[in-house]
Amino acid sequence: MRQKNAPMPTLSTAEIIRYSRHILLPEVGLAGQQKLKAASVLIVGTGGLGSPIALYLAAAGVGRIGLVDYDVVDSSNLQRQIIHGESRLGSPKVESARARMLDVNPHIQVDVYNEPFTSKNAFRIAEPYDLIMDGTDNFPARYLINDLCVLTDKPYIYGSISCFDGQISVFHAENGPCYRCVFPKPPAPELALSGGAAGTLGVLPGTIGTIQAAEAIKVLLGIGKPLIGKLMLYSALDMSFDFITLRKNPKCPVCGNHPKITALINYEEFCGLPARSHEKGSAGEEWDISATELAKRLEQGNDLYLVDVREPRELEISQLKGAKLIPLGQLASRLEELDSTKEIILICKAGVRSAYALGILTGAGFCKVKNLKGGLNAWAQTVDASLPVY
Repeated sequence: MRQKNAPMPTLSTAEIIRYSRHILLPEVGLAGQQKLKAASVLIVGTGGLGSPIALYLAAAGVGRIGLVDYDVVDSSNLQRQIIHGESRLGSPKVESARARMLDVNPHIQVDVYNEPFTSKNAFRIAEPYDLIMDGTDNFPARYLINDLCVLTDKPYIYGSISCFDGQISVFHAENGPCYRCVFPKPPAPELALSGGAAGTLGVLPGTIGTIQAAEAIKVLLGIGKPLIGKLMLYSALDMSFDFITLRKNPKCPVCGNHPKITALINYEEFCGLPARSHEKGSAGEEWDISATELAKRLEQGNDLYLVDVREPRELEISQLKGAKLIPLGQLASRLEELDSTKEIILICKAGVRSAYALGILTGAGFCKVKNLKGGLNAWAQTVDASLPVY
């Protein structure tokens, strides 16, 4: 973060040539481009939204960009996460993104944080940056980013996507509402899923992420009218843009007149989700069963009750013989269909939805429950190669 009254960085001849189309804009000019070089932005998530955000902020000449993610590049990402490529499969996403950004613009600094973004490290990671970009796909992360931004007086450039729809806003409690003012309560746990569970039109994150990048540049330069106090709704199917006026909630627990939240909290607990390992597709060692262990127990004839919590359309891609289909969104209302006398094994695509399902069952009093770690994708990779990984 640039210190007040610190001298503006100068631009080299090569940079002036590179940014000439910016400098020609009266709203930007040479001074504005120097502001961008002096600016620092943290991007949480380097997937669908993070890809266009990172590429365009790098190309625009934002001088310091931080990337937070702890995932690796998978082939299923490449349909929409355009910062990554085939040559980077298996690489940490932050390293893959960093290499591409520096290829686009070697004049910038890119910091990488190959770790989960949590209440324990959020202040440390965010401290050097002027604003935070939301490239996440889950509600606990959004509430964490929001509260962090309110407590540190940083703008929060919000974006979310699902299927064919997207949302964008700029939350800055000093000048307007925060995320909690608009969404005081998280959705039901069975609805708090990432885009990987619902599907995403490949170009959608490009549309939303690019607009987020534009909003960040406007905020950094102090130009135009950022989406503070407005929520933009976009539908790719209808090609429609709608705007909702947002108002600050004086009773907001974090930015209201009498805030109750003065420190970062446990956001998975706040969203009603089970405490989970940050290892992908895991519900924690106590609750997990590996694909190889499940295969062994099935071969031994163990009396297990398999429950697949995916959507019916996913059965066309892969399925485990003998598993009962109960989509996650219906699970809480269909508990009476489960056989509590048997050990229940919960199954989904990658172990994420089944980990949430495990929280629903244990909260309802079921004790003999396990999560198939890594889901059917792990089964395909270690037990039955005839099943596709998707």
